[in-house]
Amino acid sequence: MNELIPRATAFIAQHGLWAGPIVGVLAFGESLAIVGLFIPATALMIAVGGLVGAGIVDPWWIIGWAIVGAAIGDWISFAIGRRIGPSAYRRWPLKNHRPMVARARLFFRRFGFLSIFAGRFLGPIRATIPLVAGVMEMDHRRFQIANVTSAVLWVPAMFAPGYFAVKTLGSAESITEAHLLGIGAIIALVTIGGTLIGARFLGRASRRRRPRRSPGSASA
Repeated sequence: MNELIPRATAFIAQHGLWAGPIVGVLAFGESLAIVGLFIPATALMIAVGGLVGAGIVDPWWIIGWAIVGAAIGDWISFAIGRRIGPSAYRRWPLKNHRPMVARARLFFRRFGFLSIFAGRFLGPIRATIPLVAGVMEMDHRRFQIANVTSAVLWVPAMFAPGYFAVKTLGSAESITEAHLLGIGAIIALVTIGGTLIGARFLGRASRRRRPRRSPGSASA
């Protein structure tokens, strides 16, 4: 794994035309149910962000492909959930990841629409939330709004650590693995913290707006 990331980054730098499709496939795999757990897309996207910051690859070409790949990955996961239904939880490979699935189901039940958006930024449940939404038969239009919007924000967030590292240090050659990991960890913590705070605030706000039923309304 330690050799894969430098080699993939070098290949992308040398083959600019293929950079977009390669990153698109990585973002797709990262967003696909369960498969995303085994793809080191986050580290590679941080490294590609460094290439963007150094001017080695075209940013719009890369970002466009990555957004499309991420959105399609979640869409397919959602479609699988709607197609298979609750039995998906009892099938391989989900049955081998029951704690993760339970967290994703709880998160979706609590936050609904917002969980699709926020889940994109939460690594442990990123690849499972869309499938859970499909199983729970979430409205397709609402899902796609959250899916595409979150992909548009998530992709630049993944490129940002490498991009700003290059801009700060002056050149891609000056960046070490420690720089990337440090900057990436800080941005990831800020993103996750902000997402959780926003999710909690919006969840409370939605409950406050929900009209309370009077004791006699149930029997009316």
